[in-house]
Amino acid sequence: MELTYIFIAHDLSVVQYMSDRIIVVYLGKIVEIATAKDLYDNALHPYTKALLSAIPVPKVNQKSNREELVGEAPSPINKLGGCSFHTRCKSAMDICKKECPPLRCSHDDHLVACHLYGH
Repeated sequence: MELTYIFIAHDLSVVQYMSDRIIVVYLGKIVEIATAKDLYDNALHPYTKALLSAIPVPKVNQKSNREELVGEAPSPINKLGGCSFHTRCKSAMDICKKECPPLRCSHDDHLVACHLYGH
């Protein structure tokens, strides 16, 4: 029997154990879709990378490689043009301000909406 549940969560340390496939959403837009294993092993979108880096490290002596997001999140009501994450992305390019990237297949059914992985 095939069964689908939509599990909306902010605790990514739990999501990997409850999901076969994960969809990452930023300001209402899908930015990445992948299997749980592929997403945690090989996140592509800068927002996904920042989210995963924010998962608390259980070992006291282990240093965290947390990627801090800078800048303000744009208004979800008065949306800017281009990629919704470009104001907070340290890898943003000029095209990111102008064009919203389509969701593209990167590899093995791993989809990402980012100009860094385009064409």
